[in-house]
Amino acid sequence: MPFTLATWNINSVRLREALVRKLMRGEKPDILCLQECKSPVEKIPDFKRMGYKHVAARGQKGYNGVAILSKLPLREVGGFDFAGLGHARHVAAELENGVVIHNFYVPAGGDVPDRAVNEKFGQKLDYLTEMTDWAKDNPPSRAILVGDLNIAPREDDVWSHKQLLKVVSHTPIEVEHLARAQEAGKWVDVTRKDIPGGPLYSWWSYRSADWSAADKGRRLDHVWATPDIANAAHESRILRHVRGWEKPSDHAPVFATFDL
Repeated sequence: MPFTLATWNINSVRLREALVRKLMRGEKPDILCLQECKSPVEKIPDFKRMGYKHVAARGQKGYNGVAILSKLPLREVGGFDFAGLGHARHVAAELENGVVIHNFYVPAGGDVPDRAVNEKFGQKLDYLTEMTDWAKDNPPSRAILVGDLNIAPREDDVWSHKQLLKVVSHTPIEVEHLARAQEAGKWVDVTRKDIPGGPLYSWWSYRSADWSAADKGRRLDHVWATPDIANAAHESRILRHVRGWEKPSDHAPVFATFDL
């Protein structure tokens, strides 16, 4: 059963409901995973008339929040509160074919990459450590992990490796923590499997007057899969043009198709 999956940090699903509907109409993903919904679950817009009759979500008023919107039947199978933050940052759902989808929103980590002076950075590292421990203790199979992981791991995942080495999202310690989490679950970076080389970004700051011309991007949004199904993934792509829509999120959607 082939299906197309997308992950998108929407930066308020209620504020950008029209953009979600535009993406659904134009691209028709079978499954759309959203992060930073900034909404209680009961106030997430209803997309059933668009065909997305199945929903698994965790919500909070005003910040965080994750949702899986699906045309395919699924059942919610849980949500983790890694690092004990009390944040809505993860939800998991299982498709009828047994594939489990994990939708994550990893903490951004604040502005200073030093846990001694920045509590948020420490929380981010702790969150990633618990993701690692979870995967070690419960080796995943037939699973897909998506979301805004708030780390651009490779040198070609950022506009300037040298200039961002001390900037949160690309510091060596963050990259190391993410690599441990990936290795613990033997997760395959599906996007880079399909697009192995060259600059690739999914986020551009609102602070840039002309984000497209400056092109100071980072690949913060990811699609991973366990080795038993990773080879079924193809057609990975990042919809850069969506970042240019009116009143956009600062993230672009990341897509992949799975033949499962």
